[in-house]
Amino acid sequence: MLPFARVSIIGMGLIGSSLARAVRARLPTVRLSVTDADPAVRARVIDLDLADDVADSPGAAVIDADFVILCVPVGAMAGVAASIAADLSPGCVVSDVGSVKGQVLADLTAALPGVAIVPAHPVAGTEKSGPDAGFASLFAGRWCILTPAAGTDPVAIERVRDFWTRLGATVETMDAAHHDLVLAVTSHLPHLIAYSIVGTASDMEAVTRSEVIKYSAGGFRDFTRIAASDPVMWRDVFLSNKDAVLDVLQRFTEDLTALQRAIRWGDGDALEALFTRTRDVRRTIVDAGQDTDDVDFGRPHD
Repeated sequence: MLPFARVSIIGMGLIGSSLARAVRARLPTVRLSVTDADPAVRARVIDLDLADDVADSPGAAVIDADFVILCVPVGAMAGVAASIAADLSPGCVVSDVGSVKGQVLADLTAALPGVAIVPAHPVAGTEKSGPDAGFASLFAGRWCILTPAAGTDPVAIERVRDFWTRLGATVETMDAAHHDLVLAVTSHLPHLIAYSIVGTASDMEAVTRSEVIKYSAGGFRDFTRIAASDPVMWRDVFLSNKDAVLDVLQRFTEDLTALQRAIRWGDGDALEALFTRTRDVRRTIVDAGQDTDDVDFGRPHD
């Protein structure tokens, strides 16, 4: 199997710049071309020396590339794909890094007929954004989920799998609709809850005389970290995966009502049973190596 030799990354935020750094560190023979819609970001990428070439447009960035990765908000995928269609080389494979796959697969397929499309979602990230936020080890030991359509060239799929494996990720393949349901539970709903709780706290600041911020303990503080994520990216995620998110949100609402009822009627057994079960879930996440069991999530303390 022939590995990719010329890679193009479109969008140099956290994921795109981390990809560039990872490619430089783990695939040093790859020729790397990148671009970003923001001229200031392109200038910063040059300063950081993250690529061999920094193009002024997506079309220019993909010339001669055998692998193109779209690292833009999911709502921008269709437009960016259309802008590169005429400049793609024969045999080029196109992928992305979005956390919604059904809509992205449909958009890329429509914009790039006849092109091998292998959508990907590296399940990794931080609340930071921009080219300075990236780091080469972001994908090491993390999952990367591929969601190609039925009938996609198997060689193209294996080449993308090999690419992510070389960056240190563990790769799995699944149906795009199933991916979107799973991520609605594990990522999208938690973000929605975090945005809601932090927004509620902000609305209550006048009532609490700023004590919500002053006395932010672990729980609220961790919600604010999630809520600090890129607002444009998450706006597009919710709009693009609205069916799965609404289904999971309905289930959550029903569970929350049951919890409210248990508190109102003093049902301590029900509360303890739920808290015990959820603590066990946390332990399985740590055991699976997806987080640390260090005190306070490994935060440094003097």
